[in-house]
Amino acid sequence: MKKYTYILFYKPYNVLCQFTDDSPHASERETLKKYIDIPDIYSVGRLDLDSEGLLLLTDNPRVKHSLCDPSFAHPRIYWVQVENIPSSDSLKQLENGVIIKGKKTKKAIALKLENEPKLPPRNPPIRYRKNIPTSWIELTLTEGRNRQVRKMTASINHPTLRLVRKAIAINSQIQLTIDNLDVGQIRELTPQERQAIESI
Repeated sequence: MKKYTYILFYKPYNVLCQFTDDSPHASERETLKKYIDIPDIYSVGRLDLDSEGLLLLTDNPRVKHSLCDPSFAHPRIYWVQVENIPSSDSLKQLENGVIIKGKKTKKAIALKLENEPKLPPRNPPIRYRKNIPTSWIELTLTEGRNRQVRKMTASINHPTLRLVRKAIAINSQIQLTIDNLDVGQIRELTPQERQAIESI
């Protein structure tokens, strides 16, 4: 039986979620190739160029399908820095679903973080606007539409300034997280994580 490869990667800002870049903008950004020298693995889902955080890569097509298919509803947890301070009603809107391109988003969990999460500085840093406060929310989604988090916070008039995927839940006990990973660092799954992911 083939032993599949599973890699966790803390994706930095301005890194494309692919190994090659043939676009006219290739000189302005990096690809996964700079950080990961393992053949025949591919990202499970994507993070936008301007997003950071956890990326899972594997050569197991079944696991990739199970984690990407919304019908399996594996939660993804994001830390989101937004302009201003969302009210409880605004967070409830995110939880109940907002309309993006005519389609309502699925139920979510939206929590205001009382303290700024301990994250490494972003390079480049976000652009602060004088006299406009910022705050952090934790948003848990079970779907991954194009630029969904940014569109959701924009719909409640709190534009996203910084977006970090903190974790991917495999089951009720096991989460893959950025904990103990530095920006740009990779690691293999632990035996417990591997067992959980191959059981989905």
